[in-house]
Amino acid sequence: MTDTDANTAEVSLCPVLDLQAAEPLRAELMALRGRPLQVDASQVSRLGGLCLQVLLSARISWAEDGLPLRIEQASDGFLEQLAAFGGPEINFEPEGAHL
Repeated sequence: MTDTDANTAEVSLCPVLDLQAAEPLRAELMALRGRPLQVDASQVSRLGGLCLQVLLSARISWAEDGLPLRIEQASDGFLEQLAAFGGPEINFEPEGAHL
């Protein structure tokens, strides 16, 4: 995790987002709740359903808080597997908010 400015946090997703990655991902994201968030998906080669659920749950949490959550630099693998799950929208940016 690195800060992109004084308030925005960045999380880099691991290459394999499988069952074992779900709880650590959930914990990392929830530790950052209350801050705008950029999620770097550039290294993802495999996206499992449970980790997708974690990301979608985080999107709901950030939306409830009125804070932006954005997937950045999504790898081809991430995008292809997201599409296989029906292409759910993960990004959220409230009106007037900028990362």
